[in-house]
Amino acid sequence: MPTEETNLLNDTAGKEMDILDISDEGEKSSDLFGGAPSPEPAVQKLPWYKRLKAKREKNTTQHSALNRWIMLMFPVFIMAMAEINQGKKISRFLSFCTEHPRVILFDILVAELVFFFLISIFKRGWIASAVHSFVYMALSITELFKFGTNGNHLILSDMKLVRSVKSLSSFAYIKITPRLIIYCALVVAVVLLIFYLNPKFEFRNVKPRVAAIISCIVIGALMVMLPAFYNPVYKVFGVDTTPATNSFKLRNKFNNNSFLAFIVQTSSESFANRLKKPKDYDDDHVNSIIDNNIDTGEYFNGGDKPNVIVIMSESYADFRVFDELEIGDDVYEYFDKARSEGYAGTAITPTFASWTVRAEFELLFGLPVRGLNTPNMPQRELADREQPALAQYYKSWGYHTAYVHPFTQTFYSRSRIYGYFGFDDMMFYDKDTGETTFTVPIKTFGTYVDDSVVYDQLIDLIRTNDQPVYSHATTMQNHQPYDQGEDPDDEFGNYLTWVKHTNEGLDDFLNELKNIDEHTIVFFVGDHFPSLKAETSVYEQLGITGENCSPLYEQHYFIWSNYDADFSSVPDEQVSFFYMPFVLLNIIDAPRDAFIQTMNDYMEKLPVYSEEYDSEVPRDEELDMLTYDRVIGDVYSPSPIPEEVLTSD
Repeated sequence: MPTEETNLLNDTAGKEMDILDISDEGEKSSDLFGGAPSPEPAVQKLPWYKRLKAKREKNTTQHSALNRWIMLMFPVFIMAMAEINQGKKISRFLSFCTEHPRVILFDILVAELVFFFLISIFKRGWIASAVHSFVYMALSITELFKFGTNGNHLILSDMKLVRSVKSLSSFAYIKITPRLIIYCALVVAVVLLIFYLNPKFEFRNVKPRVAAIISCIVIGALMVMLPAFYNPVYKVFGVDTTPATNSFKLRNKFNNNSFLAFIVQTSSESFANRLKKPKDYDDDHVNSIIDNNIDTGEYFNGGDKPNVIVIMSESYADFRVFDELEIGDDVYEYFDKARSEGYAGTAITPTFASWTVRAEFELLFGLPVRGLNTPNMPQRELADREQPALAQYYKSWGYHTAYVHPFTQTFYSRSRIYGYFGFDDMMFYDKDTGETTFTVPIKTFGTYVDDSVVYDQLIDLIRTNDQPVYSHATTMQNHQPYDQGEDPDDEFGNYLTWVKHTNEGLDDFLNELKNIDEHTIVFFVGDHFPSLKAETSVYEQLGITGENCSPLYEQHYFIWSNYDADFSSVPDEQVSFFYMPFVLLNIIDAPRDAFIQTMNDYMEKLPVYSEEYDSEVPRDEELDMLTYDRVIGDVYSPSPIPEEVLTSD
């Protein structure tokens, strides 16, 4: 039966189409892809696109059996190519197939569902295969580069950063290899073959087509949104569903599921862990959590308000925790000097290798990201209003508040979101445009702005403000890539060179503060251990797994002062990052409201509350509710923000 398209073409092409008919004795015509030359002059006079179109229309029916087979097998092909590409080697894929055949079957069924959905929409096999190929290979290439850059696997929530792809490209190791080109070329070749053979999926009327599309959407939604549906499915196909946010435990899950099943399962998990309004959340419940008697006596040690400087150093970590590594004494010389002059401790960071904003959130709010279900980007969860961050407290006490970050202000939407946090100044630097709100000269070290520039800016803030200064600085110098140095391939060696440079600038900064006649407290900590190339990194050499990765979440810090500050209230044991703001408040003897007192109480009874570090610590519903209340809910807990501002729309 001729198709509708064939009839239409015959009507419009007339005799030209008759010339192209295939006789019983065989094909005598010519087309773009070869064949015997046609003796008819009229054929040669036809435009090439009409000849190609006519040939494709014939292929639809002439090769109908082959086309049906192609439409059935293409999802298997593109699934295999996506897995092979991200895993680099065909042998690795074949090994996974033999070890986890049920997972591969799951991947095939998902790919078939996706392809059936696409062909139900487009009806043309080549369009469906092109779209399917683009999606699968784009995800596969992103996974390839992401894991190769920092050892973290791709999850769909990462795609929220697509608007910042320009900034992300400066972080990543993007290497176009012959293997990648061959895999992509093979996929393109198959899509072109399908274009030529022109398989179609015809519906007699619109109702079956709509039913097919809706059925695919419903099944896809159930796989993400309904545990009663997807949990039995995962069990049948042997998909690993172990809960994990820890990077190394996620890596274990990836090894059990491989790429595509990992993407689907973590999407289900992310939806299940989406932030919800806590049960029984109301004013009375929140007030029962923070029911504390507050001493309203004299604060700030009789009126002395020291400058408070928080420096969260990008990717700064003390690798001497691993005895196997030989690290020169000069690398951390000045870091050790600062620790000996002040107080040295260990704080538990909520992240590893990436997602700086997790650590930043905890230091800016004094709240755990676990209270928000440990999202990669907690600032995206916040209500669009003034936020009771620590800067708001300092501002209410007469401090000049500043946020300092020598990178693009739009990355992570910092300039917009952090504008609600109570900062009088927000200082950024865009290396692509040269635009900056820094008031000191800019210089770089490696790829990014030298940490010494941040230190200079902090000194300038102190010198130019009559008020005491509270500043949070997130540096940038030590961010990857680490391919700049005497040996571009010595990633770890280059990293240590940069850390040494940070420490040298840090020593100059502290020495300058000694000469400033203003009492100043400095808290210095790294946000996380650095991102290093996955398969060749020092982490691989150390044999780090989900079972022994705890040291990578333990960040050495120091609290330093240029006066005789009292550090007796600083806890001796390890505490989570989000408690450190209250440690600083205790040192400067800042006023306490019921919220601050409650967090001090929690610091004693629950010093570590981090799923990344220790998933065995049970959830604390009251601490979670308090976190929800302050950044998403109605802020029933005490806030430094005036009521009329907090409640205004």
